[in-house]
Amino acid sequence: MQFQQLLYFVAVAETRHFTRAAERVHVSQPSLSQQIKALENELGAELFSRARGNIALTDAGEALLPLARRILADADTARVEVQELAQLRRGRVRLGATPSLCTGLLPDVLRAFHDRHPGIQLLIEEGGSHDLVRELARGALDLALIVLPLPAGSPVLTTVELLQEDLVVVSSPAEPPPCAGSAVRIAELREAPLVMFRHGYDLRELTVAACRAEGFEPAFTVEGGEMDAVLGFVRAGLGIAVVPSMVAARAGDLRVTPLARPGLRRTIALAHRGDVDPPRAARELRRVLLGIGTGRRPEGSAAP
Repeated sequence: MQFQQLLYFVAVAETRHFTRAAERVHVSQPSLSQQIKALENELGAELFSRARGNIALTDAGEALLPLARRILADADTARVEVQELAQLRRGRVRLGATPSLCTGLLPDVLRAFHDRHPGIQLLIEEGGSHDLVRELARGALDLALIVLPLPAGSPVLTTVELLQEDLVVVSSPAEPPPCAGSAVRIAELREAPLVMFRHGYDLRELTVAACRAEGFEPAFTVEGGEMDAVLGFVRAGLGIAVVPSMVAARAGDLRVTPLARPGLRRTIALAHRGDVDPPRAARELRRVLLGIGTGRRPEGSAAP
């Protein structure tokens, strides 16, 4: 089994087309087909079903695909690690984070890291924790900032808790306050017009679960947005939203009201694959992120 054969196999599996796969990996279609056939002979099983021109993975192909992706990702990580020059003058870090963390936590952290290591390229991917865990598992990310607990059935990851963050209610100053008192009770969200994030957002799941624990289903005036869209809808007076305190601290034009005790909190963790050490540049960024737990904390956060 050759590394190149796995590369060709993944290309066909992802494009479901031999010609497009050959164009993607810059080889002729006959050469790619020969290598796929040689791989099948080596493994003793067909990897693709080619009925009536439709390309589909066989059971053997389905079993091989995640392993092949992991091997290719590990090889890419090794290549990047070796190519890095001394003293972190060059390299890259692929960091995943939830959109709220990209808005609230990362700007100051990444600025500090970039000032120390201007030659390191930072590639940021936004997504929900479920998506980020999946990207870590297939080797598409070096590190990810996720919300604990991990989704059920998650791969083996190494996680370190960074901080716990309070959730608060934001509303437009032009609209009436979300409650009569100084803090909003979860039960008061029953009648509140909520602006809600799209499916897959950790904040959506946390808020809906808290409402259901109080015996009601929340009503949404608008739903399906990303963080910036949700804040914009709140500014427009379409409703209120439950957001992390770090995000609220940066949205200075919105009214911020705490949730009544016990409130809602979320635990932020730094994760990477448990079977592979991150590249050198990623290890340095990990060190900076872990320093959040021992050094100056972003406003609105609390120690675990």
